[in-house]
This record gives sequence, structure tokens and C-alpha cells, in this order.
Amino acid sequence: MLCDDDDMQDFTGRIAVITGAGDGMGRSLALRLGAEGCHLALCDLFEDTLAETVAQCEAIAPAGTRVSAHRCDVGVESDVIAFRDAVLAAHDTDHIHLLFNNAGVGGAGSFVTDERAGWERTFDICWGGVYWGCRAFLPALMAADEAHIVNTSSVNGFWASLGPTHPHTAYSAAKFAVKGFTEALITDLRLNAPHVKCSVVMPGHIGTGIAGNSAKAHGAEITPDVAEGAAMFRNLAPTTSDEACTVILDGVRAGQWRILIGEDAHTLDQAVRDAPDEAYEPEFRDRLGEALAPLMDRE
Repeated sequence: MLCDDDDMQDFTGRIAVITGAGDGMGRSLALRLGAEGCHLALCDLFEDTLAETVAQCEAIAPAGTRVSAHRCDVGVESDVIAFRDAVLAAHDTDHIHLLFNNAGVGGAGSFVTDERAGWERTFDICWGGVYWGCRAFLPALMAADEAHIVNTSSVNGFWASLGPTHPHTAYSAAKFAVKGFTEALITDLRLNAPHVKCSVVMPGHIGTGIAGNSAKAHGAEITPDVAEGAAMFRNLAPTTSDEACTVILDGVRAGQWRILIGEDAHTLDQAVRDAPDEAYEPEFRDRLGEALAPLMDRE
């Protein structure tokens, strides 16, 4: 599970690029890395929450730590290329050390009944944001003495379901693509850029604002019901974004290529491995619900 012995141990003085930094795991990563004196290039679709992240980072980062903020829609390749150019200019550099392709949204679950535009919007952000991010920043990663790519997939990257009554095709297809792409990069990088490592992150239910942010990214109205559902998703999660951040950075330091986050992720991973032929049957979801129920009570 581990890469070789020259894994990145110290983030001080490094340059980290983080997408989706306005909230959730992206913000937690920015705060943790900034506190360690890692220079930060942060992007998000929503400038108000991104500004909050920047202010929090600047309040705790050591003197001399550079923090740049960039509005970027990672679901649009030209935006990602412009983001790359702005990052290198803002930090007066030709290289970066860490790339966290973290941004993602949900929505448009049905390939059969949902509109194509919404389906492709979800897919373009969750998969395109990773692909275009790696394409854009790879030369800068290769120009560093050592570097690490961290691509966020999901438990839906190995179990394409929310259960037997909820289609989940756009998000799941994208997250499967992220997982497979990152796994394939392991050999590609080892052969062609051995000083660049990569990890795929597969979170379970993490307390983030993805539910509400997904609605905004799709241009939907944030009704009281949507806001209430988004708050419940964040507040009832068994794992916080700060806890997830710890697991991710520990995994990078250890050179892990596969980083599962949360006991629910580990439980689901094992359940799918134990009964792959049953993974999409109603009985599997019932058993899974029983196994996960104790994890959902954070008290």
C-alpha cells in the first residue's frame, strides 16, 4: 500500500494547490497546511466562502506564507488553464508540490430521466475537474523536486449506489473514473516522473456543505427545504472535514496511494468485497444499513 521511502514528510515552504477550498475538506486542508507554513493557491466557484477560507488561513499562517485566491469553475477546462496560469504568476514560480483535486458536486443522478445538461455538469466537475487539473498542473508538478497529486473520489467510486431506490449515475460514474485514473497514474508516474506520487481519496459521509453547494452549482434555488437538508447532511455526518483532513495528510506523508476516510467507508469497502454479486440488491442495502447505523450517532 505504500510508495517508496522518499515520501513527502514536511509541508513547510511547499506550494499547495487546492480546488473546492471554500468549504469542507478543501477549507480544512487549506487551514492545516497554511498553519504549517505551506504556501497556498486556493480556488472555488463561490468567491464569498473562498474569501472566508483565505481570511482564516492568513490569520493562522506563519509570517511569509503566501495565500492566493482564485475563482475557478473546475468543470470548464479553460477556467482550469487560466487558474494554473494565475497560480504560477501569483506565486512567481514554475513549480508546485501538492495538487489537491478536491472540488465536487452531486446531482442529476438518473441517466434515464434527468436532463443531459445537468448530468454532464455533475460529471464535468467531478471527473473533468480532476482530469483537467492534472493536465494543467502536471508540468509544474514535474518541475518540483518532489510532488504529490491527491484526487478525491468517493465510496461511490467502488459502490455506484445510494441504495436500490435512488439512481446515482453521474456522480458515481465520475468517481469511478477518478479512482481508475489515479490508480493508472501510479505506474505512469513511476515510469515517467518517479518524483511525483499520487493518491486517491475515498471518503464516506463527511460533514461538508456539498449538498447545498451542489444545488448552487446547478443554479437551483436554495429553498428552506434544501437548506435544511444541507444542514442535516453536514451536522449528522459521522466524520468531520477536519478529521478527514488529518487522514488525508497522514496518508500523503505515509505515501499511501489509497486513502479511505471514515469507518463507514471501511465498512462499505469490506461489504462490497465480501459480496460483490449482491452489491446492488435491496438485501445488501438493508444489511449495510444495519452495519452503519451505530456509526451515524456521533454522540
